[in-house]
Amino acid sequence: MIYKKLIKPLLFKKDAEVAHELGLNIASKTNRSPLLQTLASAIYNSENSGLQQDFFGCTFPNPIGLAAGFDKNGTTPLAMQSLGFGFVEIGSITAQPSTGNPKPRAFRIPKDHSLINRMGLNNHGASVITKRLAGLDLAIPLGVNIAKTNDPTIHGDAALQDYLYSYEKAQPVADYITINISCPNTGEGKTFEDPKALEDLLSVLKPADKGRKPSLVKFTVDIDKPDLERLIRICEDFGIAGYMATNTSSSREGLRTDTTTLAEIGNGGLSGRAIQQKSTQVIKWIHQITEGKKPIIGVGGIDSPEAALDKIEAGADLLQIYTGLIYEGPGLISKIKKALIKQKA
Repeated sequence: MIYKKLIKPLLFKKDAEVAHELGLNIASKTNRSPLLQTLASAIYNSENSGLQQDFFGCTFPNPIGLAAGFDKNGTTPLAMQSLGFGFVEIGSITAQPSTGNPKPRAFRIPKDHSLINRMGLNNHGASVITKRLAGLDLAIPLGVNIAKTNDPTIHGDAALQDYLYSYEKAQPVADYITINISCPNTGEGKTFEDPKALEDLLSVLKPADKGRKPSLVKFTVDIDKPDLERLIRICEDFGIAGYMATNTSSSREGLRTDTTTLAEIGNGGLSGRAIQQKSTQVIKWIHQITEGKKPIIGVGGIDSPEAALDKIEAGADLLQIYTGLIYEGPGLISKIKKALIKQKA
């Protein structure tokens, strides 16, 4: 209530990225202060009773996680834990540091309860970020999301080695690693969702090798079932531990926001309520293709308990939120947990 009546109106008067940086700074300060963590936990961290689950060797006290994108540099995991998240995913991290795309690069579209961003994988680089995460005393699973450095001159074998560098750096600090093959926010606009490109990438990463942390693959929401099935078959051959659905969308179909505003915003990945149904459909397809035998993390438009339950019903085992947090505030975590507990009763 405090967030929606007092904090959100102030944040929404600021540029979307400025507001994000402000929230990130507060969370980073909380991350460094046990006192602030205790205070945040007292306000937001409700019971997890009956929500604990085990997947790919990790114990999740509750199924609600922070999606990659909020904390690219790993400065807030303890703060997120204190808000009641059951797991946290940082990143995307890339082998080389990057300042990302030119500003402005993040935009709210309130009529659609959504965001458009073309941040461009801005992050401090895998070496710095994984060093920051080393020795972190976290009681919830930590995921590390990896992607290719946003540099169009890195391609071919160099692109594979770029991924491998981040993958190796993440191994000692991550509980699981998300291989982000579908990020649209790079200068060249290319992804590894081409079947041959994905096969080449997984051949280099060798996710099934002994000692590797569980690896998940994150798909775009802009995919049809036949293409998804081809990619999953490749992933299954390489021992992928689970799947994440979905990343953002490049489509603008069906939006309430007027076309003039959208044209002014330009390119970028669409997230939030606008992709809610599409991401749920991809979850259903993954559940069908894998016959329910692989864990699925559902992400995309979860901004209410009802949206969360829809994802669970579609086949998601775990959930992630980010854009919904911006529109609804940290209280959303507790609301979803209460709905899940009620459902299990």
